[in-house]
Amino acid sequence: MESGASTPAPSWGYTHQKDEYTKRLRRIEGQVRGLERMVDSDAYCIDIVTQISAVTRALQAVALGLLDEHIGHCVAHAIANGGPEADEKIKEASAAIARLVRS
Repeated sequence: MESGASTPAPSWGYTHQKDEYTKRLRRIEGQVRGLERMVDSDAYCIDIVTQISAVTRALQAVALGLLDEHIGHCVAHAIANGGPEADEKIKEASAAIARLVRS
């Protein structure tokens, strides 16, 4: 390999919205820090639980968006190419959906 040469980063389905996902995750990170402050300041327990619910919904929205991007890009590409990779991508997506449903 030549010095200075680099391997390009893979292009995933969400790549075109990467900045949006990053913003959403930073917002969620701020919400989680707010939860810590609520506990530190002895906020009312139901208020804390309400905020935890909001963070959970926000994370689920990000997960659903990423899953949609994965199916629309990675799974669709694998199916178009056929072969064992298509089966593997379908199984992978199904397992991810199952994990999300259980959470």
